[in-house]
Amino acid sequence: MLRSIKLGEADKIVTVMTQGSGKVRAVAKGIRKTTSRFGARLEPFTHVSLMVYRGRGSLDTVSQAEIVSPFRALRGDLALFAAGETMLEAVDKVAEEHERNVRLFMLLLTGMRALDARPADPAAVAESFLLKLLSLSGFHPALTTCAVPCPPTRCFTKRRARPTTRRSACTTTKR
Repeated sequence: MLRSIKLGEADKIVTVMTQGSGKVRAVAKGIRKTTSRFGARLEPFTHVSLMVYRGRGSLDTVSQAEIVSPFRALRGDLALFAAGETMLEAVDKVAEEHERNVRLFMLLLTGMRALDARPADPAAVAESFLLKLLSLSGFHPALTTCAVPCPPTRCFTKRRARPTTRRSACTTTKR
């Protein structure tokens, strides 16, 4: 589950990343009612198995949902939640609707599992995920070369991140 949006009094539009069909937007009818058969199954940070049927327009309809993995740890810790939300938003922006992308699905699932293991630094897991997502999207960041030209005799291999340009630079570069 990537995200959900309220629709009317009792329905929600859910956006899910699927292994076989890519990003899919579907209507979950009656999900906001107290007698809903879906309950809390269709919430972000939940790996679910869905039965969806194609609609006439751009929205499909969810007919059945079963939880595969709830990723409970992500809901209880703010740092884990923030890292997980970063991953979900990035995948939501990168994924194309109804375009199969198994590698992206597996990357997201692996990232969620890594966060569910309660790492010491959730932000580092999210940053690693984003670098892998960039590479998967065709943007390969160069982290081993200096982003700012400097004489080879003064350029050291020790690098530091430049927050203003988001590029790598050697420690001798003052710009």
